[in-house]
Amino acid sequence: MGGEGKVYTLSEVSDHNTPKDCWLVIDGKVYDVTKFLEDHPGGDEVLLSATGKDATDDFEDVGHSSSAKAMMDEFYVGEIDSSTIPTRKDYTPPKQPHYNQDKTPEFIIKLLQFLVPLLILGLAFGIRFYTKSVDA
Repeated sequence: MGGEGKVYTLSEVSDHNTPKDCWLVIDGKVYDVTKFLEDHPGGDEVLLSATGKDATDDFEDVGHSSSAKAMMDEFYVGEIDSSTIPTRKDYTPPKQPHYNQDKTPEFIIKLLQFLVPLLILGLAFGIRFYTKSVDA
């Protein structure tokens, strides 16, 4: 394992982002995966897209085998200075107002939600009463 004990910043690692020089940060460690790009089962684009950031989640989400994890030792070049990795913020979507396409006032919508079923019920009773009195 070359480069053992060397500590890199994320900025330094980010400079290695081409097919001829590709470094990744996984689990606090820095790996030079340039020689592995052609052999990677997912293709080199997957590895290149993970440069310049902490790729731990990307790596774990795929579910690599234990042999794949053991293979990483030969690509190890050092550690990452964790203070240079930006903290992740959980995304909280902004509160969305109730969608009202035609801008009808809210009280009218609530009134109609109450009155329309009553009108349908009244119409049904009226038809029933009318047809019953005509038959008699």
